[in-house]
Amino acid sequence: MAVGGVLNTEMKYLFQTFFSLVLAVGCGDKVSPLNDEKSPASKLKLSVKRPGTVLWIFETEDAVVSSPAIGPEGTVYVGSMDKKVYALDGNTGTKKWEFETGNTGVQSGVYSSPAIAVDGTVYVGARDRKIYALDGRTGEKKWEFETGGIVRSSPAIGFDGTVYVGSIDKKIYALDGKTGAKKWDYMAGDLINSSPAVGINGTVYFGAHDNKVYALNGKTGARKWEFETGHWVTSSPAIGADGTVYIGSIDKKVYALDGETGSKKWEFITGGKRLGLQAGVECSPSIGIDGTIFIGAHDGNIYALDGTTGAKKTELVKKTDGVTWVTSSPAIGSDGTVYIGSWDWRLYAFDGETGVQKWEYETGQVVCSSPAIGSDGTVYVGSHDRNVYAFASSSKGPAKSPWPMRGQNFRHTSRAPK
Repeated sequence: MAVGGVLNTEMKYLFQTFFSLVLAVGCGDKVSPLNDEKSPASKLKLSVKRPGTVLWIFETEDAVVSSPAIGPEGTVYVGSMDKKVYALDGNTGTKKWEFETGNTGVQSGVYSSPAIAVDGTVYVGARDRKIYALDGRTGEKKWEFETGGIVRSSPAIGFDGTVYVGSIDKKIYALDGKTGAKKWDYMAGDLINSSPAVGINGTVYFGAHDNKVYALNGKTGARKWEFETGHWVTSSPAIGADGTVYIGSIDKKVYALDGETGSKKWEFITGGKRLGLQAGVECSPSIGIDGTIFIGAHDGNIYALDGTTGAKKTELVKKTDGVTWVTSSPAIGSDGTVYIGSWDWRLYAFDGETGVQKWEYETGQVVCSSPAIGSDGTVYVGSHDRNVYAFASSSKGPAKSPWPMRGQNFRHTSRAPK
């Protein structure tokens, strides 16, 4: 099975969906008991909660590429390619509500990951070209905004409540979080799958398929700077304590950019053949307590990089079954454990300091969804096998670092903390 490393992202989704249709077993919206015999952890009593133990499994009707976000009272919000956004009880996996987005045939589904405002409003994009604001308690639609293309980008929420999100119509939008009214839009040189991130001064950072990383004034949409890489930028930015912007590119590189000027501080080249299956950095970086940058790549490796110099500190050690990509973004726990999914169907937990694997769990298919860590240390992640999983962990919540997971925090506001 040969697939180019520089596949159009929509072609890649069709490729992933093919596996979902061929390999997925069963459907529905039920919570599964802990009876998965392929995982020894599933045979343990729930009260033991050994790290890696499956606490619950919720089944949707299609692949779960969206990354879970966690809102008030521990509710887990996540989208599915079955066109729905789900609200699940974080303790039990019981469905609280579901919201169905529009149906546009092959372009249906929710790839975007939810972002949750202080008042509990859930913002999410969909492949029906719309951005939705939902009541987090009931799932009732507050407003919708239609863009000119599929929305795979995930929303970011500014300090004043402005919602920022990209679309494959080449635009990034700034919307009033209360009403959905457009404040401004900015057109990049090509489609936008990257999810924006908001800096401490309100600057909005994102990447685009024109090979560039952009910085915009969050209030006006005026461009502050742009930085050109060697290929598409589908990765989403992470922002360091000093304002440094970290981001990957399909040119196989990870970049550290000055948040004010866009000047390059360093770059790191990952492995793999430039034009083969093993090429590119699509996932988004996370930042450890000591400033270490954790990021996966299409070469199947997960790297730990010095945030100041870009020097490789270690590669997280994992056993993979043949050729595999890592497009899931890492989540870092309070004890330094790094959680990340892989195309070899597994969720991994690594010691962030040594790179040694702590445990792994094999789902039924590819894990592109990025894990989120709740305040109690529960790890939530989706899989192409149509399921959302909850795992016990050794962490006591997310790491107290500048950017411990995709979206910065478990609400996925994608905003640097003041």
